[in-house]
Amino acid sequence: MATVSAKVFEHHKKTDGTYNVKICVHHKSDRRYLDTVHFVVKKQLTAKMKIKDSFVNDLIDEQLKGYRKVISELGEKLNFFTAETLREYLREKDADVDFIKFCALHIAQSVKDGRKGTAHNHRVVRNSLVDYFKREAVSITEINSNMLLSYERFLRGKRTMVRPSGQKGLIKETTSKGLSDSGLYNRMRDLRTLFNAARNMYNNEDLGIYRIKHYPFKKYKIGSAPLTKKRNNTLEQIRIIRDCVTKPESRAELAKELYMLSFYLCGMNAVDFYHLTESNVRNGRIDYNRSKTKSQRKDNAFISIKIIEEVKPLLKKYIEKLAIRYASPDSLNKALLMGMKQLRKLTGLSDLTLYWARHTFGTIARNLCRMSKDDVAQALNHVDSEHTTTDIYIEKDWSIVDDVQIKVITLLRRLDIKIAAQQKKLAAIKNAA
Repeated sequence: MATVSAKVFEHHKKTDGTYNVKICVHHKSDRRYLDTVHFVVKKQLTAKMKIKDSFVNDLIDEQLKGYRKVISELGEKLNFFTAETLREYLREKDADVDFIKFCALHIAQSVKDGRKGTAHNHRVVRNSLVDYFKREAVSITEINSNMLLSYERFLRGKRTMVRPSGQKGLIKETTSKGLSDSGLYNRMRDLRTLFNAARNMYNNEDLGIYRIKHYPFKKYKIGSAPLTKKRNNTLEQIRIIRDCVTKPESRAELAKELYMLSFYLCGMNAVDFYHLTESNVRNGRIDYNRSKTKSQRKDNAFISIKIIEEVKPLLKKYIEKLAIRYASPDSLNKALLMGMKQLRKLTGLSDLTLYWARHTFGTIARNLCRMSKDDVAQALNHVDSEHTTTDIYIEKDWSIVDDVQIKVITLLRRLDIKIAAQQKKLAAIKNAA
């Protein structure tokens, strides 16, 4: 049986001569202590450090009665507690949860786990909540269905954001336009993910602990993701990108060549280019784990891609060089962002990012090469949640990825041959004239 009692310790005397009254939690032959808001001085104590002040005793007794009632209500569940977990339960049972503080802790853990993309998305949510409430502390109870509707309107409207500028002590104020349907969906989805994570941390259904008792997303429905604008290029546009004349060592050249590398390598991402080393190259293939999803999958998002002829000069140019040239994947992404802007001007293509290479590869594989969705998904290193059990029994066959890759690249090669033949024919006609 767990017991609670008031304690005052001689060696805990503070510099001002006061002693903090502690609550001793005794359970399973172990003791843990809780601080209280009550302080006493020597004259309020007996020679054996017992409280003799009746006013303080009355206050402490009320607190002890409350703790004893909580312990009694646990019933048989008390057997699952240690003295440590019981102390935390008593301390936090009715304590409020600061959602902003929780977000910061959750984001820090995501960074520690190597999930920097997730951490970035959740940091955006955390910052926008601070913008919305105009304060750094927000009770979890304030995240309710009515607030979500108001928050949605806030996100859709033009708003001012105040952020550290990166220079010590300086603050930067920027204005942001309202979110699109897809942007709003992503923001509310990420907020729901954070809320669910808070419930998982602070609630324990097995022990009947429910510090977060409400669930606003039961009434407020996010809905399904809106259809996004297609982000893929045609074969003709790929040739325009590849053959675009760019200044050597420029960001435009970087953007062009990494776009082509991504296209040739089944939609490889910039962060994976950044971390690629010679150790990833084996037997004419690139073996790597996709950074975006490796922490979320049992197979660590491993994939093996064949090094085709078009890849070899680009791979030689960039492997292990990007990590020297740029301090971090974020620095590389910033360079690519500016490089793509320059490349759009040079090519006349209004919409173009590195991620378009991935969409383009998948679209061509499915729509022009008529590859099955399952084969395209394997080439793109996606995982099908409906077939996870089946995947346990099936060994990965990388020749399937090779088939998808070569069929897509063959279409580009054939277009090159066709255009070259047309140009030769036109040149012959011109010379004959």
